[in-house]
Amino acid sequence: MSMTDPVADMLTRLRNANKARHDRVDIPFSNFKIGISKLLKKEGYISNFRIYRDRRQKILRLFLRYSDGQPVILGLKRISTPGRRVYCKKDAIPRIRAGLGTAVISTSKGIMTDAQARKNNVGGEVVCAIW
Repeated sequence: MSMTDPVADMLTRLRNANKARHDRVDIPFSNFKIGISKLLKKEGYISNFRIYRDRRQKILRLFLRYSDGQPVILGLKRISTPGRRVYCKKDAIPRIRAGLGTAVISTSKGIMTDAQARKNNVGGEVVCAIW
C-alpha cells in the first residue's frame, strides 16, 4: 500500500501514541523524518530516537516524554500537505501559540524550527506545528 503523506502518518502515529500514553512509537524510516525527529529531540518534545533494522525496512523508533504523567506534546498539526503546499517568506514565518509552540520549516538550508529560520533569515515550506 502506498502512502500519500508520510509526514502526516508520522504525526498521526506520534499523536495516537501520546494520547495512549505509550513510551515509544515505531515509524517507517525516511531521512526527512530523521530531520523532524532531531528537531523534536532538540526542542525537548521527545526523549530520544533510534533507527532499527526490520526484515525488509528500517524503522524509526521515537521515545516519548512525559512530565508528571502528562504528555509533553499537547498538539500536532500538519500545515503543508501534498495537495496544498504552504510556504512562508523570511518576514512571514508563523508564531505557533504566541511563541510557546514550534513550527517545523523545510528550508534550503535544511529542516529547522521557526526560531532558527528567523535567526538564519530564511523562509521555506511550513511542514507542521507542535505545541
